[in-house]
Amino acid sequence: MLVLLPPSEGKAAAGTGPLLDLDTLSIPELGPVRRQVLDSLITLCEGDELKALEVLGLGPKLRGEVLRNLELRESGTLLVSQVYTGVLYDALDLPSLDGAAAARAAGGVLIFSGLWGALRPTDLVPPYRCSMGVRLPGIGALTSLWREAMAPVLPGLAADGLVLDLRSAAYSAAWRPTGAVAERTAVVRVLHEKIVDGVAKRSVVSHFNKATKGRIARDLLISGAEPRNPAELADALRDLGWTVEAAEPKKPGTAWALDVVVAAI
Repeated sequence: MLVLLPPSEGKAAAGTGPLLDLDTLSIPELGPVRRQVLDSLITLCEGDELKALEVLGLGPKLRGEVLRNLELRESGTLLVSQVYTGVLYDALDLPSLDGAAAARAAGGVLIFSGLWGALRPTDLVPPYRCSMGVRLPGIGALTSLWREAMAPVLPGLAADGLVLDLRSAAYSAAWRPTGAVAERTAVVRVLHEKIVDGVAKRSVVSHFNKATKGRIARDLLISGAEPRNPAELADALRDLGWTVEAAEPKKPGTAWALDVVVAAI
């Protein structure tokens, strides 16, 4: 099973690990594009600060993020499992996994990134700020750049197994499974259900969405469940106590839709 996750805007403080070495990162086929994006990002942050803030979509109070990007080659690194903070990653809590669960995360989790493309939890990178929606000078839209780079690579990582897609829309656009891989892909939507005047009403709420996706990924990693397709995934999640509604694809070469319903807490 390959679990696809978005990153988070929140990052840990500077790491204390070795300096960034792009050649050691997983999925080495993405190396040339990683270098291209890194060089462009640093060049942007070396120039006019106001322009850098505008391009990165940051307000004046986040000027420190421009400096952080400027020093990416000189900053200490962290394990990717320790880099990301925020609701999803608090719920997932990758650093607390051990034994078989940690091994499953190391081999089966991919975290998407505007700067790095996709990373495994055991990769070492410095904290940074660069979302997938950015258009870097000289490069253009990162979504398009990464889509082209990842299209020939990621199907091989998925192999003939299940793909669990927990990404947000911006990061889903960087790689959309197609063909047989798509038919083994489950795209999860989290719906918050509450009773209003005696009637159950459902909505998508950001906090519930992120926290639930983190808990789902954690539960599957700890349980050792090995679903081979989306139907088996739905059953595995139900066995773990989740309320799941699964919808098969309406046409060949498209993904399953899995709705996970959570009540008010």
